[in-house]
Amino acid sequence: MGVDLGDLFEKKEIGLSDLKGKIIAIDAYNTLYQFLSIIRQRDGTPLVDSHGEVTSHLSGFLYRTTNLIEEGIKPVFVFDGEPPSFKNSTIEERKKIRVEAMEKWEEARASGDEEAIKYAQASSHIRGNMIEDAKKLLGFMGLPVIQAPSEGEAQAAFMAQKKDAYAAGSQDYDALLFGAPVVVRNLAATGKRKLPGKGVYVDVRPEMIELETGLLKLEISREQLIDLAILVWTDYNEGIKGFGPKKALKAIKKHGSIEGVMAELGTDIKDLAEIRGLFLNPGVTTDYELRWRKPDAPSIMKFLCVEHDFSQERVSKAADRLLSASDQGQQTLEKWF
Repeated sequence: MGVDLGDLFEKKEIGLSDLKGKIIAIDAYNTLYQFLSIIRQRDGTPLVDSHGEVTSHLSGFLYRTTNLIEEGIKPVFVFDGEPPSFKNSTIEERKKIRVEAMEKWEEARASGDEEAIKYAQASSHIRGNMIEDAKKLLGFMGLPVIQAPSEGEAQAAFMAQKKDAYAAGSQDYDALLFGAPVVVRNLAATGKRKLPGKGVYVDVRPEMIELETGLLKLEISREQLIDLAILVWTDYNEGIKGFGPKKALKAIKKHGSIEGVMAELGTDIKDLAEIRGLFLNPGVTTDYELRWRKPDAPSIMKFLCVEHDFSQERVSKAADRLLSASDQGQQTLEKWF
């Protein structure tokens, strides 16, 4: 989930066409959770096959990623590896929140409460073969899949820093802390979305955030941005009570670093050096291949329609769109690199 820095950074609204020809290293876990959250039936129930296995994420990866490819975008999906040990408390807290949300969802659904969808979305979690199935489908679609040694956002940011990708694609702002020069949000959620419990639809459009532009405007360094985030809250620490992004910015600009803030308050932050080190020098791999292959339509059809009960007509149309977009991309392949 990461720290919310949305109030500090200017988000430039863009169209998918603005990303034509660009490689985007997408945080796969972040995207998968989005699909599990937003691709649901009216009562909040996720899409499932005849075996009871959730398929919302597979639907998202097929249809929504196809939309990106048709726009000429070159997606690369980066999957998380082992999280750092000091993230364990956050992971356990998220499990607790999901269990509570699941209980509220069941109660709301039984009573016909319109808020059921809100609780259903909050209960989303990865289970069973979701990760393996997602990787398999993306492989059939001809897309590069990269296994990060640790945090996927860190790997995506590293690839953008190395200019192997134009941007990191994620809803979270942590990619900025990891040093991604450009972050693109809302790739997987573009379109109209209904606000839970309000019956109101809003347009969700892609947004671009430039790290250096934001830092210059805030008049801080990336190291200070990391300290600011740690003050507020990250996936790796609880932060200091009472600090939101704006208050933390003021404090960091006053003291120069988090040590000055802690000294003034007479407090400290557990694992501070390790958390800083994670953002500044995360575990990443250079052993990856960026190669887009021709989609394997028969394998896509078999995997989704035979094994997971997807509509043959819809999947066939998506596969045809993928093949067509792939053929167009092959004709101008040199322009991608």
